[in-house]
Amino acid sequence: MGSVSKTEFPPIRACIFDMDGLLINTEDIYTDCTNILLEKVGRPPMLWSFKAKLMGVPGSSTGNTFHEWAQVPIPREQFNKDLKALQYEKFPKCRPLPGVEKLLLDLQAMHNINGDKVHVALASSSDKTNFACKSTSPDTKVIFSVFPQEQRVLGDDPRLKEGRGKPAPDIFLMALQTINDTLAEGEKPITPEECLVFEDSVPGLEAGRRAKMRAVWVPHPELAKIYAAQEKEVLAGRIGLVPIGDEWQLGELDDGWAVRLPSLENFPYSDYGMKSTL
Repeated sequence: MGSVSKTEFPPIRACIFDMDGLLINTEDIYTDCTNILLEKVGRPPMLWSFKAKLMGVPGSSTGNTFHEWAQVPIPREQFNKDLKALQYEKFPKCRPLPGVEKLLLDLQAMHNINGDKVHVALASSSDKTNFACKSTSPDTKVIFSVFPQEQRVLGDDPRLKEGRGKPAPDIFLMALQTINDTLAEGEKPITPEECLVFEDSVPGLEAGRRAKMRAVWVPHPELAKIYAAQEKEVLAGRIGLVPIGDEWQLGELDDGWAVRLPSLENFPYSDYGMKSTL
């Protein structure tokens, strides 16, 4: 897998973050909103065994896979409209997940062991409207202020080709490009292997691996249970929830490019060649 072995990783120079379910608790909000409406129309709740198939797949929460399972007794368009309205009501109440604020603020004063500044970018499948709704509370404003405006790549970014959402690597490669485009004079362009992707979803982790970046998987506890027996395959990007070809982009089992963490609390900066300048 690539030219960099498990023991030869360069120090990290860029951290690229997913958003939903990683930085903020919106995955629980998505689930709650869906189940509120399902109960209202007399359908059973969505369990994690099914939700796991939707996480990280653009448009899946209101697409064919969901509706073939849900079998709601009202027009699909009406259900989707009601769901979006309920989400917009709940999103402004979302909050950062444990360890997120400290990690992002720490990274603002972080360099690697070679003295290189550590940069950050956001790479989320959420569109601009959803992002705006999720970033209105004082708590979320603090964490998103860490990401420069030009280093936020969202799902409806016109630079991303249609149909190339996660698990394709495009969004992470675009996020890296936004960082490289804004480097100070004298800073060398950052390579993919000098990047660390943070993800909670399985397709998102696969996208990071396909981008040839190192990765940290921080799944929801319920998602972690579902994939407990396949963790090595998840970390290698080899679950294949959304087949897209390009098998050469995938990792190998136990290759050391990705790890799972229970949360973003007490992040091990030194494992990635990073240290604070404070």
